[in-house]
Amino acid sequence: MSKQELVVLGRPDGCCGGLSSAPLDEEQAADLARVFKALGDPVRLRLLSMIASREGGEVCVCELTPAFDLSQPTISHHLKLLRQAGLVDCERRGTWVYYWALPAALERLAALLRVPQAVAPTA
Repeated sequence: MSKQELVVLGRPDGCCGGLSSAPLDEEQAADLARVFKALGDPVRLRLLSMIASREGGEVCVCELTPAFDLSQPTISHHLKLLRQAGLVDCERRGTWVYYWALPAALERLAALLRVPQAVAPTA
């Protein structure tokens, strides 16, 4: 399991029972806070959405940059933070960098936030 995956999981043992299964310890909370901080910025949230929704599963940074009124270095910084949070990965091909979302990381994050529906008491 990569370090990126550990950040998203927030748990070194790979278990992701969800927030409702047990309280987070300090390390888990710190790891997850980095992920939520990455997602808490509107530009990074849009970038993740653009990458994750891309048909074919990957997108060139050259296609992401024009969607924003920001410089290319600023976009690259935001993408770096998404990579560090373990939400996307990338590969350089010639002069361009291609990004793709990490579905397993997004699924683990969704599972962490999922709260099972309580069973209604019977009358």
